[in-house]
Amino acid sequence: MTDSSDDPEEDIEAGSESLRHTVDVRPEQAGQRLDKLLSDALAGAGLSRSRLKSLIEQGMVAAGGATIDDASYRVKPGEALTVDVPGAEAATPVPQAIPLTVLFEDENLLVIDKPADMVVHPAAGNPDGTLVNALLAHCGDRLSGIGGVRRPGIVHRLDKDTSGLMVVAKSDRAHQGLSAQFADRTLSRTYRAVVWGLPAAREGEVDAPIGRHPRDRKRMAVVQGPTGKPATTRYRVLRGFGLTASLVECRLLTGRTHQIRVHMAHIGHPVVGDPLYARVRAPRLKGLGADALAALTGFPRQALHAVALEFVHPVTGERLRFESPFPNDIETLIHKLESI
Repeated sequence: MTDSSDDPEEDIEAGSESLRHTVDVRPEQAGQRLDKLLSDALAGAGLSRSRLKSLIEQGMVAAGGATIDDASYRVKPGEALTVDVPGAEAATPVPQAIPLTVLFEDENLLVIDKPADMVVHPAAGNPDGTLVNALLAHCGDRLSGIGGVRRPGIVHRLDKDTSGLMVVAKSDRAHQGLSAQFADRTLSRTYRAVVWGLPAAREGEVDAPIGRHPRDRKRMAVVQGPTGKPATTRYRVLRGFGLTASLVECRLLTGRTHQIRVHMAHIGHPVVGDPLYARVRAPRLKGLGADALAALTGFPRQALHAVALEFVHPVTGERLRFESPFPNDIETLIHKLESI
């Protein structure tokens, strides 16, 4: 998520309404960190600095209508800052007996193959039926709590409609060790996707900062300046289907929200079926057979799958690698594209 995109949630008291706070930056406050200024200004509203930092990272803070998701952003005199605090949900998810595909499990961690259409943790609009609900039923009280009450054991995320491999911590030691490997980039994540068009460079690296879209908080975008966070994706073309589409493999060197989806769209080759970032270009559809045309234009989700995961077991020191084949829907899509 994590090439991840499920909206983060906070553990706040249930039953409250969503609120908007407005803070005007005075001249003497210029240059202060955004999270520090807001925590001072909104202390009476019961918002801690850590809570405000989380809201900033969720894209809930804006200056003059432009989203700012960097807590270290230095404020400018005269800026009008708005902070949107979402309504609260129940603090604790309930265990639900949802089937999981478990590839590996011991007392410290487990590796699962997440299906498409499963949200990782509870959030607005998805209070249950999530991976966290399933994990609570599967593991009971053996899940790490470092990730917070709402998302125990979750070290990284996949978008709701991205399928494939995830590692989950069952002990605090495992959670700390896995988080460190994500941070220092020694944990390897490989994805495969069907994208529109055929990249001119058969392999390359997209190094473009990602932040919240300045006008649409549900989307991410390549953003220059202080609100864009460093993001790097390496890709290589595995197979082309004429000039209409191609199968690419992507490796994440960073873990920004929607990273592969944003980066591939940025270079003109969005993921097929992506509801946020893909726009179908009519020239790419010319001459397609009926089956291929229907498969491409009607694919119901982003055709993106986490195919490989490799890391060092944070407790035993053993190097582990896991692979996951494409699910049936992407396999069928590829099969129909072979006629191009």
